[in-house]
Amino acid sequence: MSKTTAQVADQVAEKIETLILDGVLSVGQRLPSERRLTEKLAVSRSGLREGLKLLRARGIIRTEQGKGSYVAPLLNGPSSPLMHLFSDHPRTLYDLLEVRALLEGESARLAAMRATDADMIMIRRRYVEWAEAHKGGKALKPQEHARLDHAFHLAICEASHNPVLVQTLQSLTDLMISSVFASVNNLYHRPAAMCQINKQHASLFDAVIDKDPESSEGGSGSHSQYSRQSV
Repeated sequence: MSKTTAQVADQVAEKIETLILDGVLSVGQRLPSERRLTEKLAVSRSGLREGLKLLRARGIIRTEQGKGSYVAPLLNGPSSPLMHLFSDHPRTLYDLLEVRALLEGESARLAAMRATDADMIMIRRRYVEWAEAHKGGKALKPQEHARLDHAFHLAICEASHNPVLVQTLQSLTDLMISSVFASVNNLYHRPAAMCQINKQHASLFDAVIDKDPESSEGGSGSHSQYSRQSV
């Protein structure tokens, strides 16, 4: 490979990595066609292909024969030993709730500062889905409660536009949902606790929508602290 082609390949890789870090391309998303990428990046097809080779070698993208290239997970999912410890040692629930408090508190603060209009639409949609599910004493399964709860917090995290935070939270999805599930089992059948959680979610939602970083971080922290203490 000539020096010129190598330089083009490096530029292609760098530009695509920037698109990923900026959230333009997300994990699992299929990359645009070669034609669109060559136009967007203003490079030759051969230069593009060499750049994609670099990204594959780095584990940034994966290619499926006949389907195209996709953004690869930037962190592996939770290991089976960790899931085993979580299942067999209840004390790890409190460790996980501490991690959630750190991740979600900072995510909320950054989301209030950085969220785009599109992010706000998604946060609102996830909040409404969660709130609607709890209206009128609907009998939802704990797993569905946990999924909706986690989706709301994940939407806020994605609005932080910090790829490390987002990837960390996504990599811990199974564990996070398990922790929410544990909270649901312990709290949601108690009317007073459920009422408190509803208020906390509403306060967090309002703070992020109002673009108030301090209140967003504080609201998330209060919610996490309440869950830990109650559980």
